[in-house]
Amino acid sequence: MKLTILTQELRKGLNFGERLTGRNLTLPILNNVLIEALPNFLKISATDLETGIEWWGLCKTEEEGRITIPAKILSQVVNNISDEKIEIEDKNDTLFIKTKTFKTQIKGFTADDFPIIPQFSKENFIEISAQELRDGLSDVVDIASLSQIRPEIGGIYFVFEKDQVNLVATDSFRLVERTVKSSNYKNSFNEDIKFILSQKTTKEVINALEENVGLVKIYYSESQILFETSLNEVDHPEIDLISRQIEGNYPAYQEIIPKEYKTRIIVDKDILTKQIKLAGLFAGKINEMKIKTDDKNLEISSQDLELGENSSTLEVRIEGENVEISFNYKYILDGIARVKTKNAILELQGASGAGVIKAEEGGDYTYVVMPIKR
Repeated sequence: MKLTILTQELRKGLNFGERLTGRNLTLPILNNVLIEALPNFLKISATDLETGIEWWGLCKTEEEGRITIPAKILSQVVNNISDEKIEIEDKNDTLFIKTKTFKTQIKGFTADDFPIIPQFSKENFIEISAQELRDGLSDVVDIASLSQIRPEIGGIYFVFEKDQVNLVATDSFRLVERTVKSSNYKNSFNEDIKFILSQKTTKEVINALEENVGLVKIYYSESQILFETSLNEVDHPEIDLISRQIEGNYPAYQEIIPKEYKTRIIVDKDILTKQIKLAGLFAGKINEMKIKTDDKNLEISSQDLELGENSSTLEVRIEGENVEISFNYKYILDGIARVKTKNAILELQGASGAGVIKAEEGGDYTYVVMPIKR
């Protein structure tokens, strides 16, 4: 192997690869990245056996080859190089790195021991704006909660329909659905594609799409999923992120979302957020915040036996019945934070029913939260 590559390109590829490596005592090879010199490309691969990533960057290749290198030490070396270009060469399972002002060598391992990352049939695919998918995933990914008993609810549920994408997550106390409707959306499958990805993998997808302003292609099989982005300079993949799906059936979440309401509150989300944060200072160990309405006002209150109490009244638009109900204030804040419009809508089903948070315009975001019951 012998090649020359821009330092910033190599740094970028290692950033993606290193995220999947870690301290693995049973399979030390998983702490490495696989580096391959191909015609005109450097390819970096990493895997934790659940998720695999392959990254390609343009380079000047003089001699093809492949080697595995400990990801952490290689990344630290490259991150501290200030020269514009890096020359890379391997000899006898050792990687030699050279710039105008710097040179080092890192002991590596034979590439034959590196796990094989599965390949996909690319006949059918889904295509969507990388930015829109990333924004949608960012709204739901933190709501999922790991569960040993029900691993399916610890993941993110993807539903690719013919004209839209639904992204869903829950932790049993709350549920969020984000709908993505994109003018760039294409789905060549003859049926809806549904699968569950782990929260960890979904965060890797978000990271892989972070700086991408183009399109992402999604390839599907019964047990795995592939997200692929492309290079801007040439018609070639830049990132292939491959993951196993979580087995199991996702709950019939649409049955959980209330279809009607008894009380509807429309309020400026920034003003509401400030008052909820104040209430949170006195919300006690269970984070309890009380909401009470009259015809025009919303009262938010909390009490802590040791610290004191807090109460504030907001003039809001209210439809329907007056109600008094308690919520975990942190859950309400999480729901409001994802509303993209000036006003937020809070719909209630009485003193013991679920609360629903929505944006005032558009129907692409629904957040369901259960109340605190005494």
